[in-house]
Amino acid sequence: MVGEEQKERRSTANLNSVFYAESYHPIQAGSIDGTDILPHDNAIYRALLCSNAGLYDPFGDPKAIGDPYSTLFVGHLSQFTTEQTLQKEMNKYGRVKSLRIVRHIVTGASRGYAFVEFETDRDMRRAYSDAHHKVIDDSEIIVDYNRQRLMSGWIPRRLGGGLGGKKESGQLRFGGRERPFRAPLRPIPWDDLKRLGIPPPPEGRYMSRFQAPSPPRRARSLEDARDSSHKHDKRSNHSHRQDRSISRERSSGRQERSMDKEDFSHRQRTHGRKRGDRRSPSHDHSLDRSSMDRSRHSRKRQKSSRDRHDMKSPSFDHSSDETSTYREERRQSHTARSHGDDRWSPRTDDPFNDT
Repeated sequence: MVGEEQKERRSTANLNSVFYAESYHPIQAGSIDGTDILPHDNAIYRALLCSNAGLYDPFGDPKAIGDPYSTLFVGHLSQFTTEQTLQKEMNKYGRVKSLRIVRHIVTGASRGYAFVEFETDRDMRRAYSDAHHKVIDDSEIIVDYNRQRLMSGWIPRRLGGGLGGKKESGQLRFGGRERPFRAPLRPIPWDDLKRLGIPPPPEGRYMSRFQAPSPPRRARSLEDARDSSHKHDKRSNHSHRQDRSISRERSSGRQERSMDKEDFSHRQRTHGRKRGDRRSPSHDHSLDRSSMDRSRHSRKRQKSSRDRHDMKSPSFDHSSDETSTYREERRQSHTARSHGDDRWSPRTDDPFNDT
């Protein structure tokens, strides 16, 4: 019972798991899960015959030139797509070095696929990940790496091999980017696969349907690795020197700003002494403002109190004769006191004098 439950769990987990072909075998390419040991159509027989007899040479095509690690396969092209249109679209992912649309040898019509070579491997991988299922001239394209020159055992479609295909043709080929192998739900015939030279499924290392396989990378030699490490060391040393120079410039800038501040404060102090300002540089001018405000407010209060007192006191008529006479007498008495004469002689026309 425990073994059956584990098998059921494994089978349900493998429903959404897939794997991709790393090398090409015609019998395996015709199997949906990569475990078939017999071909199921005549095209697979033809491809198997070409593979065993060595009738196809992937490097014998004189038109297949350029770096295979920088070359991208573009399929499902429209019949109206030209080289200029395709190059304009591919330039969005990197610099295109060369481009070739495969055409019919007699009519010159497009066969629906092309090979695009980029300047660098990085540009090719960028287009490999971003240009897949892009629409060009109302046609949804597919992209893949150059399997003709990078996949061992490759057999093209015209010889019964290839990848993908349509259901109507009855010649579906699995293991590629569009139609990957499904995880096996039946027992795997390990001995038969080994006898036929078919690579077995990577049990326990399946991928998700939404994960795309990465294209093969260039095998670097020891000299290339040394050159790349030397370049990396040069770049790191250059970056360290730049960082040190930047830190020095920043520290010198801070020192200059601090010296400018000190000079400015010194000029302020000396200018204040020249103008007679005895206050210290740290004098708080807000206290002076507050004292000025208090004194101004006290003067206003005194003035208002005097105004109220004048309003309460009786008003004198300064134009009357009595008031002017009284003021004249007071002035004379003040003049007499200032000359030492304390006596005060009344006027002859004083109405209060009896003599």
